[in-house]
Amino acid sequence: MGSLNPPVPDVGLSLALSLISSSVAPALLLDGDSVIVAASQSFREAFEVGPEAIPGCRLADLGSGEWKSPQLSTLLKTTAFGDGPTQAYEMDFRRAGFETRRLILNARRLHYGDGQGVRLLLSIDDVTAARAGDRQKDALIRDKAVLVQEVQHRVANSLQIIASVLLQGARQVQSDESRVHLRDAHQRILSVAAVQQQLATSTLGDVGLRAYITDLCRSIGDSMIRDHDLISLEVTADDSIAPANKSVSLGLIVTELVINTLKHAFPEQRPGRIEVDYRAHGGGWTLTVRDDGIGMPKPPARLKPGLGTGIVEALAGQLGAVIKITDARPGTRVAVVCIPVS
Repeated sequence: MGSLNPPVPDVGLSLALSLISSSVAPALLLDGDSVIVAASQSFREAFEVGPEAIPGCRLADLGSGEWKSPQLSTLLKTTAFGDGPTQAYEMDFRRAGFETRRLILNARRLHYGDGQGVRLLLSIDDVTAARAGDRQKDALIRDKAVLVQEVQHRVANSLQIIASVLLQGARQVQSDESRVHLRDAHQRILSVAAVQQQLATSTLGDVGLRAYITDLCRSIGDSMIRDHDLISLEVTADDSIAPANKSVSLGLIVTELVINTLKHAFPEQRPGRIEVDYRAHGGGWTLTVRDDGIGMPKPPARLKPGLGTGIVEALAGQLGAVIKITDARPGTRVAVVCIPVS
């Protein structure tokens, strides 16, 4: 006599098998012991596995042991009887006679009823080509970095040569006015060369401003301060990071302001101190150059903007900043302030 209650087909398992068989990406359906229940056609094609080798085969025994990985086995066991899935597990797939392939595996326990026990869905993504592309891109970036830094070194060296030629010319001309113009041009080129030299020794992309401004001021001081016991140049800065284009503008501003201070704040061997400071605040920033020299000319009408002032104003405008000059008593305080637009 037949059973009055015939078994009900496991709809969930049938659906899982259908999904596996139609999967475009390589995929496997495993039981709790990592025995293969079903494999997608794409899996068999990608890893050259015949359909006769699939049923009842443990994953670790498939092929010539390419899938035998203690770590993978542990992860699958944890997924089958633990709390979470296996996500983005990377492994090298090594097969005799073939190049090593880089695979990313994701495993998830299927919850469709416990009539057939534990079932795991294992998907495999071959990222070998993508990883090779990443390595090639990284190599190109490194080559570009080397080339750019070499160009920067050459530009900095060329600027130093031009500055030396101008200084020689300034010593030879008879006209005092021409001599002043040549010396001014010499200092302008030195300022650009100093910035260029610092960029040449830094990495591409974002620049740490503390080290950048400190090295820049050290370079300026070495070339323009004859007696470091007489005049000191100190830098304080926070841990701000800036893109290369902003760093160039900030470096030129610092150089112009420091050079201007060295030219005018300490006449007749007057001792003094120059302080350079950079701080970020609320999306904006402030760059300050302060000295304890003779201060601003009095009356104010004697204060005539020069080439350096024009350069600083133009660079500040490019950065969306304003310049504030105040009497530091003693000395002068120049602040370049950028306040973000709300």
